[in-house]
Amino acid sequence: MTPPQRKRRAPGQEPLPQPPEAGEETGTTKKNPERLYVITGAADGGRAEMDLVTLIVARADPPPSVPPEQAALLRLCTSPLSVAELSAYLNLPFSAMTVLITEMITAELVQARAPIVRQALPDRSLLEAVMHGLQKL
Repeated sequence: MTPPQRKRRAPGQEPLPQPPEAGEETGTTKKNPERLYVITGAADGGRAEMDLVTLIVARADPPPSVPPEQAALLRLCTSPLSVAELSAYLNLPFSAMTVLITEMITAELVQARAPIVRQALPDRSLLEAVMHGLQKL
């Protein structure tokens, strides 16, 4: 079996695609506020305190009664993922993600954790031990 051969285009054979005009929707990045309202619902309650680096972990497998966005979020969160990563994977804005995650926290489907914060400065004795070890090599 031979691979398909590519045909070279002569310069100027096809016009370059024009950038979309203001207000025009592009292929995969459609702006649809109605979809966001359907996903988040009429959530009037408070939101959980979280920022872009808050880690989200699923507590259980997705039950059959959850909406598709929540099921996708639960499948992604088998290992800890940040809200920013989830927002990118699901192609949803941060505000919609916070509402969605808050609903899932109250339903006890996911758990939110603060990221692990490392010390600002390393221990001086550790740095000296590493330096002496490197000098002995």
